[in-house]
Amino acid sequence: MPKTYNNLLPKIYDFENLHRAYLKARAGKRTRLEVMRFEQDLEGNLIQLQNELIWRMYETGKYRLFDVFEPKHRIVAALPFRDRVVQHAIVSVIEPIWEQRFHFDSYACRPGKGTHAGADRAQDFLRRVQRQHGRVYALKADISKFFASIDHGILKKLIRRRIACQPTLALLDAIIDSTAGDGLAPVGLPIGNLTSQLSANIYLHELDDYAKHKLGERHYCRYMDDFIIVHHDKQHLHRVRADIEDWLWRELRLKTNHKTQVFPVAVRNGRALDFLGYRIYPTHRRLRVDSIKRIKTKLRRLKRQYAAGEISIDDITPSIKSWVAHASHAQTFGLREFVMKAFVFKREAMPPQTPPHLLRS
Repeated sequence: MPKTYNNLLPKIYDFENLHRAYLKARAGKRTRLEVMRFEQDLEGNLIQLQNELIWRMYETGKYRLFDVFEPKHRIVAALPFRDRVVQHAIVSVIEPIWEQRFHFDSYACRPGKGTHAGADRAQDFLRRVQRQHGRVYALKADISKFFASIDHGILKKLIRRRIACQPTLALLDAIIDSTAGDGLAPVGLPIGNLTSQLSANIYLHELDDYAKHKLGERHYCRYMDDFIIVHHDKQHLHRVRADIEDWLWRELRLKTNHKTQVFPVAVRNGRALDFLGYRIYPTHRRLRVDSIKRIKTKLRRLKRQYAAGEISIDDITPSIKSWVAHASHAQTFGLREFVMKAFVFKREAMPPQTPPHLLRS
């Protein structure tokens, strides 16, 4: 029997834990009105949340929907600030329970992981197989409508394998069943919840286990709902694909989407592995074309806003640093140099003002 954990709720509503959760929730958002309002009576608001959790009176607030278009169109559901504080408090207590059990090759929303580490690992797999066998193939798979397809019943069952604290389970059940609309839904988690990210990793940890231990795939890695398997035998990967797709539906009620396929990875008679924002070969790595288009579009917009005096350099710098950091993990020196030279930020020249004494004449 797997080890289970009890008496977690007191750790969640511990005042110091709630205060740390508040600091995490406000990071980068201190100027937002709802954050400033919460801070006006910080101690009182944290005590209110603490009492609601102690007496099991806490209810998830109403979601606010908004559209995100990068890197693709998604509908994100955001909770009020006080609810985000609660979610940070929950995750800080329960995430370590799973973190020590998650597989090394799971790279999304985990300490010390991320897109760059995942891309490095994928390229390492390509190089190993290329070096040992002289050819390399990849199974690149995406889960179709992943967050919208997560089965509540299956997720709750997986959580109960590790958590035995009934008040904590009731709290997690209520968050899982909360939706952006009215009533309850048997499937789907809102994109944007911190608990949704952890729940997604708990859900697909089962896939990691199956691929690594049941199928014995050494060159497997996953970033949220995208996963790859690298091998030297194309037919082997086709069999693995069929096996995984059957298992995904049978165990997790998930399907792969139309972009899932097996292909050779090579500069000649093949193509790049498109993964985590990069086009990856065993020998080198390039940025995706749409990533280059997005940064150019964004810099044009920022250039216009800066010229008009609508934003400052401080508003521009984080975007540039973020893109340069991402681009620097690929062979992009010339591209970065071109982009930095092409987008020079200047203020529009102000028209000369008429001297006051001439206005009076």
